Amino acid sequence: MAGPLLQTKFHVPRGRQELVARPRLTERLGEAGAPKLTLVSAPAGFGKTTLLTQWLAAAPAAPSVAWLSLDVRDNDPAVFWTYVVAALQRAVDGIGAEALTLLRSAQSTTETVLATLLNDLDALQHDVVLVLDDYHVIDAREVHDGLAFLLEHLPPHVRVVLAGRADPPLPLARLRARGQLVEIRARDLRFTRDEAAAYLGRSTGLTLAAGEVAVLDERTEGWIAALQLAALSLRDRDDVTGFVASFGGDDRYVVDYLVEEVLQRQPADVRDFLLRTSILGRLSGPLCDAVTGTAGGAARLAALERANLFLVPLDDHRRWYRYHHLFADVLHARLLAERPDDVPGLHRRASDWYERNGERAEAIRHALAGDDGGRAADLVELALPALRRLRQEATLRRWLEALPETEIRARPELGLTHAGTLLMHGELDGVEARLHDAERWVEARLSAARADTGEDAQDAPPSTAGQDAPPSTGGQDPRVRKIQGEVAVYRAAQARIRGDVAATVMHARRVLDLLGEDAALERGAAAGLLGLAHWTTGDLEPAHRFWAESAANLERAGHHADTLGCTLALADIRIAQGRLHEAMTGYERGLRVATGHGPAVLRGAADMHVGLAAVLLERNELDAARRHLLAGEGLGEHAGLPQNGHRWRVATARLRELEGDADAALALLDDAERAYTPDMFPDVRPIPALRARLRLARGELDAALGWVRAHGLGADDDLTYLREFEHVTLARVLLARHGADDGDRALREAAALLARLLRAAEEGGRTGTVIEILVLQARAHQARGDGPAAQAALRRAISLAEPEGYVRVFADEGRALVGVLRAVEKQGDSRAYVRRLLAVAGRREVVAPAGLVDPLSDRELDVLRLLGTDLSGPDIARELVVSVNTVRTHTKNIYAKLGATSRRAAVRRAQELGLLPHGRTAPR
Repeated sequence: MAGPLLQTKFHVPRGRQELVARPRLTERLGEAGAPKLTLVSAPAGFGKTTLLTQWLAAAPAAPSVAWLSLDVRDNDPAVFWTYVVAALQRAVDGIGAEALTLLRSAQSTTETVLATLLNDLDALQHDVVLVLDDYHVIDAREVHDGLAFLLEHLPPHVRVVLAGRADPPLPLARLRARGQLVEIRARDLRFTRDEAAAYLGRSTGLTLAAGEVAVLDERTEGWIAALQLAALSLRDRDDVTGFVASFGGDDRYVVDYLVEEVLQRQPADVRDFLLRTSILGRLSGPLCDAVTGTAGGAARLAALERANLFLVPLDDHRRWYRYHHLFADVLHARLLAERPDDVPGLHRRASDWYERNGERAEAIRHALAGDDGGRAADLVELALPALRRLRQEATLRRWLEALPETEIRARPELGLTHAGTLLMHGELDGVEARLHDAERWVEARLSAARADTGEDAQDAPPSTAGQDAPPSTGGQDPRVRKIQGEVAVYRAAQARIRGDVAATVMHARRVLDLLGEDAALERGAAAGLLGLAHWTTGDLEPAHRFWAESAANLERAGHHADTLGCTLALADIRIAQGRLHEAMTGYERGLRVATGHGPAVLRGAADMHVGLAAVLLERNELDAARRHLLAGEGLGEHAGLPQNGHRWRVATARLRELEGDADAALALLDDAERAYTPDMFPDVRPIPALRARLRLARGELDAALGWVRAHGLGADDDLTYLREFEHVTLARVLLARHGADDGDRALREAAALLARLLRAAEEGGRTGTVIEILVLQARAHQARGDGPAAQAALRRAISLAEPEGYVRVFADEGRALVGVLRAVEKQGDSRAYVRRLLAVAGRREVVAPAGLVDPLSDRELDVLRLLGTDLSGPDIARELVVSVNTVRTHTKNIYAKLGATSRRAAVRRAQELGLLPHGRTAPR
């Protein structure tokens, strides 16, 4: 984040001597049951913060307390969570170091940071309380979502306490239903009559009659701030009874009246100090001196605290304070009413002081509050590099949208940054206007340059800003060319979001033409966009070339994690091209890079493991794939790129399918669909199509046909690369439909569709798809009784697949392909390879023996064979490289299917059914 952390935000406010003990509330706060969330919600002036300080001070078994006083600047998720982690670190030594490191990473997601922090909290052996005071100032959806995630996964010994003026948009109903929420509200916080009497007596030193206390209590409705203000005014009153009798009215007017009474009783210099410093969220002696233009600010603050003029100390050394929020609001309103011309100058002096003291964020806030748009814009421009590097787009966007429009339009760097923050969230509204502003600025600079050189304007090329053709690239001003290059990057990204491939290519190429090799990041972005454009259309070799260029630029710029993202794209493309060896090599190289930067792995390491597992699964190397999936999961979410959760679930679903656990595979696909968030990568293997294939494998043709209807697929559709996987899946559904109802129409449609798909895949060099289509064509020819054609298609598929080690694309067809494979084997083509395919495919032919209604899956057969040995459950788990719980699940299924109640009985029954050889001694 920009600037140092404000240490005063972490101090628990000090209690006062006149505080009234409120055991009825502190006992509720300390109720047993370990609630995840304690919510103290009430309007201003109800004593929320005071109650929490009393509770924490009186707690019998003092927990570790992390206190954080929030303000509007904490709406940036990176800033908010940085402060939360820092607060926890003050309470618990050594916690959150990795989370802070991730927060400084441009590639980290909020959930990754919070998962790391939650792991640290879970490892603690004692209670921790995190107090977030003034949470009502937070209105950022991203912060609320992050806090909801934290609450959902909070360890039982950690408790979050929120204090604020309104209910936060958190899942309160769910927490309430689970008994995980303690609530303290305005009706609870109101002083009882006894508490009001005790408070007024201690505050004023007067003995008020019971009737007088009753009147004040009734008219303030127990509102503590109003009672406090009344007590201040009562101190110098001779006619207490008359004052109480005349006291009344709406709360807002009561406060205005009482504060005015208090202010009018102050000396002129004190009143002047209060008004001038009311613009400050926090006060210190030096800051107050700078704002008021007078000396003695520290002494003045100490005197105000002694006079109990709504001043709250923020640290134990009495260096920083704040006004009570309600008092500050009224003071500031009075300042605006009485001295409006002073306000801009006060904010300017505050801004200057914060800038000199290295707190640029506060300097910008005061410049904006003082309507000093030029200074605010200057400061934002200075902050741009750091905030871009740290990816604090939320802070940037808030600042930029607070700046005057004239400043944004006059400064192309700011306008383009605003465009970037919009595009980052997939928003197109407003982007075009910012790009036009930058283009007009460029054109003005170019026109001025031509005028300086005497070039006639009519000789210059006409402006085409905003049109399909880019504007002139004339002029050698480096700033002009940089702005032109950035405009082109954003236009390419804009076109990519809109799906306009031609415009994406045009603008991305313009970046490469404009910017030299020193602009590595911009050139890397442009090359990646070109790669995406070609990838989206299925033109894979140029896509691979541009992605490689993007990776080289990003590596040169030192963005190693982004380079791993390029590795994913490069490997995905190679897999589509049928080049599994190159994909494996790329993943292995990426894994070495990710783990070769010291003790901490780079973000993206987990993705390399998942990629390796996916290739190994196709090669039927299930144990090795399982190890990589476990390794990727073990690294944690912080070691994965944004789509890692989705990719891991898809690969693990495939593993579960091959292990024979289709239910687990379907559940994982459902989770993967929920985890998927669209990004720039084309979604060429959509989850619904994967689910339809799994349903087909389970024999659920109706479910697969429902998917076809839901997605409007037909055999005569125009073919595109983005829907190629869906259309190949449609061909599978048509083949299954033919097998189910013996109708020739479905078979004819499948054959025609496969022929068109084959031509398109061959033209695009998508050999991975070509292999699958040829296998399906072999099935179609076999279904028509054309054995020679089926064998010819399969021989060609084998010739393409054997060098790369494909297995599952053949083996998944099971019995439907075994006859053709055997015929090809007899012809002597790739005999060893075909035998391997037959060995794997043959296992899919398992049928239920007589007496066994539900056949055992492949993985259950593996477990059954080992149950027939003397290996223990943990030994079997190690042998199969699975967890002990997985072995227990398979064993339970085996017992149910064999009608057995013990391991020995299961082995004997399996021998009777011919599933295990006779003569093997059943284990004890």
